Amino acid sequence: MGYTGIYSLLNAGKIIAGPDSIGTIASEVTDYQVKKVLIITDKGVWDAGLIEKPRQLLESNGIQVEIINSTPPEPEVEHVNEIFRTAKELACELVIGIGGGSSMDVAKLIAVMLTNDLSLREMIDKAPLRRRGVPTIMVPTTAGTGAEVTPNAIVLVPEEELKIGIVSSKMMPDCVILDPLMTVKLPAPITAATGMDALTHAIECYTSKKANPLSDTLALKAITLISRSIRIAYRNGSDIDARHDMLLGAMYGGMAIATSSTTAVHALAYPLGGKYRIPHGLSNAILLPHVMKFNMDHAEDKFKDIAIAMGINTNGLTDRQAAVKMIENLYSLIDDLNITMNLKDKGITEDDLDGMVEAAAKVTRLLDNNPKPMSKDDMCAIYKKLL
Repeated sequence: MGYTGIYSLLNAGKIIAGPDSIGTIASEVTDYQVKKVLIITDKGVWDAGLIEKPRQLLESNGIQVEIINSTPPEPEVEHVNEIFRTAKELACELVIGIGGGSSMDVAKLIAVMLTNDLSLREMIDKAPLRRRGVPTIMVPTTAGTGAEVTPNAIVLVPEEELKIGIVSSKMMPDCVILDPLMTVKLPAPITAATGMDALTHAIECYTSKKANPLSDTLALKAITLISRSIRIAYRNGSDIDARHDMLLGAMYGGMAIATSSTTAVHALAYPLGGKYRIPHGLSNAILLPHVMKFNMDHAEDKFKDIAIAMGINTNGLTDRQAAVKMIENLYSLIDDLNITMNLKDKGITEDDLDGMVEAAAKVTRLLDNNPKPMSKDDMCAIYKKLL
């Protein structure tokens, strides 16, 4: 594969998985010898009643539980600061993130803000974290971001109309609980968008310039699990096996991010979320096949591997032919999941393209990892295909 350099994998301290694994949460918290915990979640998870069981388990074991359920879908800097001010007053000793990527990202940020004398703005400006945060436990209720096993947190910066990633090993969660029963109430459209987010992570990490044997193993497994189960989970949310596959696939995708990196899909997606508030998973889904088509001549052999992981019959095909089939399959998958491909529906016109390109071009942290160099003209051409 031509790997060069040194590579490493940073991972969560402990991973617990399987149906009803949420039942272990009290014993896990007890291990940290804390008396007061903070659960950070969002209104959707709260309204779905998913906080009740973990809260009851914790309280029945003598642990005081505080809850902040105001995490928005796309947290802005001030949203995080507001949650931090509340969390600081509550003086909790451990933070539990229950929800999608936004809730888990905010939980990671709050945990380190409680132990480091740094503002969120200083963290965005890359000031180093000197200490780990208070202990954290992550419980995903979507199978998408893989945030439960990454040292990353994404924040929307309105004045820059861009999402910015904060990355630090000090934010790696201490414990992860992957319970497919916590995802069965996830609506079909969110199942589709978050599932495509997870698939995007895996495909990008496998083709990234930072790819290595660790990330390749994780990414291919993620692609296999997601490809075989995303349609099933979309059609029948109560299928526990499919939900389990999706959670594992999303986690493996997150682990791949922790040792490799996403690339141009995410770079181009950030302005869509930052200015137009298009959900992250949807942004990735509509960009993925177009960016892969752009990358194809620089990654045909890897695209063939991805095709095989997706379950596509590549017998007798050249790398190029297999790569074409893989991209065709991505378009078919998006159609099967009823994901719209038209940015005009979001109010975006050709007049907006220059601003989107300029914003995306700033995300050099990810663009530099793309297997094929991408100019501003290339970015503009990809955005135009979505109009």
